[in-house]
Amino acid sequence: MKQSEPTELIDELLVLAEGIAQKAGELLSNRPDTFDINQKSSARDFATHMDHASEKLIVSEILAARPGDGIIGEEGAARESASGITWVIDPIDGTVNYFYNLPGWNISIAAKDDQGVLIGIVYAPTLNSLWRASRGGGAYLNDRKIDVSNADTLSDSLIATGFSYDLAERVRQGEMIAHLIPRVRDIRRNGAAAVDLCHVASGAVDGYFETGLKEWDLAAGGLIAREAGALVTGRNGGLAGESMVIAAGPALHALLTHEIG
Repeated sequence: MKQSEPTELIDELLVLAEGIAQKAGELLSNRPDTFDINQKSSARDFATHMDHASEKLIVSEILAARPGDGIIGEEGAARESASGITWVIDPIDGTVNYFYNLPGWNISIAAKDDQGVLIGIVYAPTLNSLWRASRGGGAYLNDRKIDVSNADTLSDSLIATGFSYDLAERVRQGEMIAHLIPRVRDIRRNGAAAVDLCHVASGAVDGYFETGLKEWDLAAGGLIAREAGALVTGRNGGLAGESMVIAAGPALHALLTHEIG
């Protein structure tokens, strides 16, 4: 832990975020196993309802414990901070996976101060995985310390990505995939940005790239990847520019940036 980091505050925020993420996971796991194909409209309504219910639970739990903190939430929760700490939350990252009952959807909770993201929790109940990290404190999967892979060639690298819901952007992304796929071992599209970043952190994939991420997509997973040794550039400035996020170990990051950045 860096001497400059407020250790007691970090511990408090991590414990709070982990407990809240697990409560949200219990809430979200209470869902039908499947929906009949003729019930897809009702299923979408259900997924939307659960997204809002999860955010409501997370926000209420945070403010009960720390009423002066700020909130940035994907589903619209917004509150200015009076304490210097602002929470960045995605109540269901991978909503389409959740809608179709596919694994990998998760709850992403981060807290930041004026220097950036301080702690991050990503909890994926269907993967039995809880990732956590603190600034300067390393990254962990289910309490086991994790590190990014040391892949240093494209041809030996498994790369994760995601696709926009904007049609024109999907076409551009398809062209990028067509360029990249002959050069890499393979490509995975798992459907949840925060878990993709955590997979980079734990070495389950070697690298990850995606366009169009929002702060709540990146805050917790990005910190976890960085604390595991990855370079994460893009949304908040860096080599890859505003619209493209690239996460990988240093050697592979340079290669991916050259190819697609």
